[in-house]
Amino acid sequence: MTQVQQADSGSGELRPAELAPADVPMTGVWADLVGQEPTVAVLRQAATAAAAWLAGDRSPSAMTHAWLLTGPPGSGRSNAARAFAAALQCERGGCGECSACRTALTGSHPDVTLVRTEQLSLRVDEIRELVRKSAMSPVGRRWQVLVVEDADRLTEQAADALLKSLEEPAERTVWVLCAPTVEDAVPTIRSRCRLLVLRTPPTSAVAEVLQRRYDVEPAVAMFAARASQGHIGRARALATKEEVRARRQQVLAVPSSLRDLTSCLTAAAQLVELASTEAKEATADLDGAEKLELERAYGVSGSGGRGPRPRQLQTAQKDLDEQQKVRAKRLQRDALDRALLDLTAYYRDVLAVALRARTELVNEELRGDIERRAAATRPEQVIRQIDAILACREAITANVAPLLAAEAMTIALWHTPG
Repeated sequence: MTQVQQADSGSGELRPAELAPADVPMTGVWADLVGQEPTVAVLRQAATAAAAWLAGDRSPSAMTHAWLLTGPPGSGRSNAARAFAAALQCERGGCGECSACRTALTGSHPDVTLVRTEQLSLRVDEIRELVRKSAMSPVGRRWQVLVVEDADRLTEQAADALLKSLEEPAERTVWVLCAPTVEDAVPTIRSRCRLLVLRTPPTSAVAEVLQRRYDVEPAVAMFAARASQGHIGRARALATKEEVRARRQQVLAVPSSLRDLTSCLTAAAQLVELASTEAKEATADLDGAEKLELERAYGVSGSGGRGPRPRQLQTAQKDLDEQQKVRAKRLQRDALDRALLDLTAYYRDVLAVALRARTELVNEELRGDIERRAAATRPEQVIRQIDAILACREAITANVAPLLAAEAMTIALWHTPG
């Protein structure tokens, strides 16, 4: 049993804003954690405690062998996990300049394993391989760190396989799991981890990063920061890619297009098609590269399909095709979910205006349209419309066909009783 102390999970979630100051300098490996100063303070403290443990101080400390980092999409939980892994390997606690930091952040450090699935779930055989690796001593003098970026995608069997390693971890092994919310993690898993909740980055902080790192105009940076609702990656895409902004405009045109049943069905099909197009664009080059790499592995690349093809290649290609289809399905769902979140934000703005709430609009550029809709719709109707969008998200998560779920949603948005 490791001597690194495990935090008491019975006290509830650890909210960094309650435990650490918010004036921590964001330097070294922590520089990419926009607006997460309190979280950085907690993780830095843990990295310092881990270094003290290695130096022989075995007293109880803030360090633990298993962490669960949660936060809304775009909050940077995966970046936080990688930064923490680098800080554990760094002699200076995460300087960001040494070989240990650079290799840990990129996933090439021998004692840091980064796991991020492109499939719909993490399978039990993948987790068993991680558990086997977690039992090994680190190659270096510090820690064996395993980062699972999609802990919410663990199957029941995979969670069971992981549980034993969390209960009786090997010495100098640290697990860092990531999930959107604590409820997304299996109860038996989260009860054995120290929970750290990341917050949504402030709009101003996101806009500042876009201007500084990507040379984005201030007005565009503020638009992207608001529209992304604090999601750093989404904000960068909105600020730098015209096609991403165009797709978002098409999504936000849906409410005004719902005039009758036909227009509802058309809008639903358009939403699904937009998501499918985005997924295809994201995977087109990757799919081709993977197929080429597979052929190269079997020694048939460059033959133009005319040379002899090993019998095993056909089976391998079939397996690859299946994996690529599953990945495309997940990416389509993710893209459709982003569209639904944009619609939710639109109706949230309508509700805020209808209730005269003093809050910043996500879609400030559409204020005129939002004010007209708010004047013509009762607040209880808007709430039902938001519920319809959330129901669509839940249906898609439950494997309802995206088109059927989207059609039910658009019809509800059009014909919502007061």
